Amino acid sequence: MAQRLIGVDVGGTKISVAVLDGPRLSDPAISPTQTGSSEALVAQLVELARAAGPADAIGFGVPSVIDFATGTARHSVNIPLHGVPLRNIMTETLGMPAFVDNDANAAALAEAFDDDLRPIAQTLVMLTVGTGVGGGIVINGRIHRGATGAAAELGHLIIGADLRDGAPAPERPPQPSSLEGLAAGRALDRLGSAHGFRDGHDVVVKAKAGDADACDCLRILGERLGIGIANMVLAFEPELVVIGGGVSTAGDLLMEPARRVARAYLLEGLGTRTEIRLARYGPQAGVRGAALLARQELEEV
Repeated sequence: MAQRLIGVDVGGTKISVAVLDGPRLSDPAISPTQTGSSEALVAQLVELARAAGPADAIGFGVPSVIDFATGTARHSVNIPLHGVPLRNIMTETLGMPAFVDNDANAAALAEAFDDDLRPIAQTLVMLTVGTGVGGGIVINGRIHRGATGAAAELGHLIIGADLRDGAPAPERPPQPSSLEGLAAGRALDRLGSAHGFRDGHDVVVKAKAGDADACDCLRILGERLGIGIANMVLAFEPELVVIGGGVSTAGDLLMEPARRVARAYLLEGLGTRTEIRLARYGPQAGVRGAALLARQELEEV
């Protein structure tokens, strides 16, 4: 009998909820995120979960550093969940097994399986390029979480530090020389502003219309992203490196320079079976992955 699983993708501005019934994902229900307080957000999540109906388990993807064993956010910037034991609260309140992980981990899990829930890669690395840069690693169909369950914060890898005089003094995250500092949507906003564009979205629209300055902004961002991708391939040599997030809507205007630079920085003979491509599930990757998280972890209970 097919399991009925709820996936909840929690973002700084919106929450997406969908049901995975067998391999079929329902159309997500979207709600604006209540960010006024931890209590308000938790109450909203309970309400949305109950509205999705009965289920065998529920998974949450949240933009936070997560202690996976307890489902507690160790660090949370865009939503008020710092220190909240979300897994315990949801399990007790909803009366079903609940699991909580980083949203990029959930998205990576979704991309590691096809529409029939069959694994498509032994090793997959995903980068979500939106306002920030998130990351997830899936090995043998399982999320890689590291020693404490908090991995993988790939957006905070340092790709552009000036080390001529030693290490510069660290700043508040994200570091200016990190992948997030140099290749996220905010970085595209800055590049676009220097050329008279309103923001990164305007850059993408104008680049698709053929504007040379806009195309150059995306080239710069893509080349920076390519350095990060090269590091992922050097470390893991995955079958797949998948790029998602809002900035990925630029398509080949972003991906062509990213692929070109990533390949140029690899050692000869390494990464010959690595495909660098856009994410397949788009904005549904997070909610689909959250439901898959519940499916996987339920099997372990």
